[in-house]
Amino acid sequence: MLCPRYISVSFLLFSLSLHAVNCAGPLYHFCFSQENYTANSPYGTNLNGLLNLLSTQVPSTGYGLGSSGEGQDQAYGLALCRGDVSTTNCKTCVVDAGKELDDRCPYKKGAIIWYDNCLLKYSNIDFFGEIDNGNKFYMWNVQDVENSTSFNPKVKDLLSSLSNKAYANPKLYATGDLELDSSSKLYGLAQCTRDLSGLDCKKGLDCKKCLDTAVSELPNCCEGKRGGRVVGGSCNVRYELYPFVDA
Repeated sequence: MLCPRYISVSFLLFSLSLHAVNCAGPLYHFCFSQENYTANSPYGTNLNGLLNLLSTQVPSTGYGLGSSGEGQDQAYGLALCRGDVSTTNCKTCVVDAGKELDDRCPYKKGAIIWYDNCLLKYSNIDFFGEIDNGNKFYMWNVQDVENSTSFNPKVKDLLSSLSNKAYANPKLYATGDLELDSSSKLYGLAQCTRDLSGLDCKKGLDCKKCLDTAVSELPNCCEGKRGGRVVGGSCNVRYELYPFVDA
């Protein structure tokens, strides 16, 4: 464990053969705010309005952010769907995420949840445009590769390449593969929330910075593993020895 909200979760391990994580269920969540609200409070009303807004706004483009209310009762939130997820599945995921956080983080003013298909985050503090280094977790395949000495550099090469492609893409998203030998490939993904700056933004290359940090953390969890992820509130990287996104 690197810090209170960096979790290496052995109970979330997944394998190629079993796919132990249910794709329809949440991967992980954090109730990161220490502040509470009451059901009929102005913040509670604003949060409900925000979640409804995001469930309507996000599916068409796969991303949305917004706020509801003003002053101390203002609620800020964003939702992001994986770049290959359909409009229908994106909407379903965002709606489910809001309901799940209501159950898992009741009356907390700040929370985040991840699924395979989406993430949802809200807070009473404006976090837009800031890299979220506090909410992060790792997942890895329980199986080892046969030759980690040659495998690990290829994982880094692929994901570093996808990091470069993602931050130059308007959707801050990239997928790709790398041939390992005549019968196997390595598949990867890199994605940022779109409030982070991309290639054309004057304030800096925050998406690339986030992704490069995530790639550098892979040895903490996933060295020599047949699959792995570093998943954060602002970006995530993933690799597998099987295709895991729709073409």
